[in-house]
Amino acid sequence: MKKNVLFMMLMMATLLVVSCKNKSEGEAAAVSDAGQAAQAEGVAYKIDPATTVIMWEGSKVAGKHNGTVNVSEGEVFMKDGTISGGNFTIDMTTIVDLDLEGEYKTSLEDHLKGTASGKEDDFFNVVKYPTAKFEITKVSALENDAEGTHLIYGNLTLKDITKEVGFKASVSNIDGKLVVVTPQFTINRTDWGIKYGSASFFDNLADKAIDDNFGLKISLNATTNEVM
Repeated sequence: MKKNVLFMMLMMATLLVVSCKNKSEGEAAAVSDAGQAAQAEGVAYKIDPATTVIMWEGSKVAGKHNGTVNVSEGEVFMKDGTISGGNFTIDMTTIVDLDLEGEYKTSLEDHLKGTASGKEDDFFNVVKYPTAKFEITKVSALENDAEGTHLIYGNLTLKDITKEVGFKASVSNIDGKLVVVTPQFTINRTDWGIKYGSASFFDNLADKAIDDNFGLKISLNATTNEVM
């Protein structure tokens, strides 16, 4: 009897360790109700879609998946050496998985996009919601922080639900070229109504449970024609 109890405890401990290892890494973003969009002032920098990308990471008990999604357009405004406002549009139809190949890759991408029959609303349903949007609400400077020079807040709209998200970013502006790069941060997908496979809403998922938090990392490049 004691051996059985010890075995069960070891199994539970092992499952807990695996679950923790498979969670998306990164600091949790501050998420709250939608805020007031910042009044864009100063010099406009046009985002370059060819060199701007958002990297994502999703986790489940049995492992992780990672990939990218593209930014289609946007602009960032700079005033007095800091970001004053701006926005960008995310093309949700460009979701790509990078860790799988062949039919497994296609199957996951179709599921995430909601283009697989009967799975339209499990995740992002890109037919109904082809784009997402981020609009800056406020920006503050960070001092002596290894992960970023600024703290950026903005309204993230996914599937017609808008929440304000705050995350760290490193911002550089040299010779009319603006670069904004974030460390990986996480947001809770259920805040935007994406509940598929969530143990927070469904019982008895076992190893099919998908972590509520998913990781994001933004690499943004923008340029201006104005002489600095």
